[in-house]
Amino acid sequence: MAINGNQIQQVETVLKNSLRHKFLNYNPEPSVMPFHTRLLGKDRMALFSFIHSLNTNFGTSIFEPVALALGAAKFKITKSQATAGTHISESAQRVIQDIMDNLTTGRVHPNKIEEIEKIRKVCRIGDYRTVKPTKVDVWLESEDGELYLIDIKTAKPNKGGFKEFKRTLLEWIACVLAENPKASINSLIAIPYNPYAPKPYSRWTMAGMLDLKKELMVAEEFWDFLGGKGAYTQLLDIFERVGIELRPEIDNYFNKFNKK
Repeated sequence: MAINGNQIQQVETVLKNSLRHKFLNYNPEPSVMPFHTRLLGKDRMALFSFIHSLNTNFGTSIFEPVALALGAAKFKITKSQATAGTHISESAQRVIQDIMDNLTTGRVHPNKIEEIEKIRKVCRIGDYRTVKPTKVDVWLESEDGELYLIDIKTAKPNKGGFKEFKRTLLEWIACVLAENPKASINSLIAIPYNPYAPKPYSRWTMAGMLDLKKELMVAEEFWDFLGGKGAYTQLLDIFERVGIELRPEIDNYFNKFNKK
């Protein structure tokens, strides 16, 4: 079994607490949709609104703590919403901009290993600039000190965002190497599930920005990386089991909207 009993309990607790917290604190924004409501019913419209609201923070309230629970058995350090650093050398900034320019114009193909080494060579050259990079959603450190800095994205991120995703991944590298030039480091995007399954994940081929082998993990690849082979399937079973257990609470919550 990839996910052990303690991890299963942690994941179940995360799911139950997250849903119950949402039930207690969710306050639908006023939205009068008379035709939809009369056709589908108040409870279904409330469910639609609730799911939309839940999706906006699914990453921080569910995916991040679940990732930490799975990674705890494999990694020495696991933390969320971590800071990669606060300083980048001027030379590293120039290298990052050169990488971005070359990728944007299509002059080169993304190659994360080469990109990291280019940044490493200049990570302490020139004055340091104070920066405030995006927080690292999931920070992992293996027993031998290898770092994995992960940005969890929605299943269908906007096409225009890939350029900024790439810059963030490179800035994390530069920040860490400014502190420790010899660090063994990876930075990548994680997509929790594949909305195109059983077809391969395809999102505008990531706009030519990401090294798909080194900077992207989707669905099984991501969760099995954290929890071991089979973790993704187990995780889906856990979600289903918790959903069945909480079904009376879920139904009761939405039934009250028909009484209004």
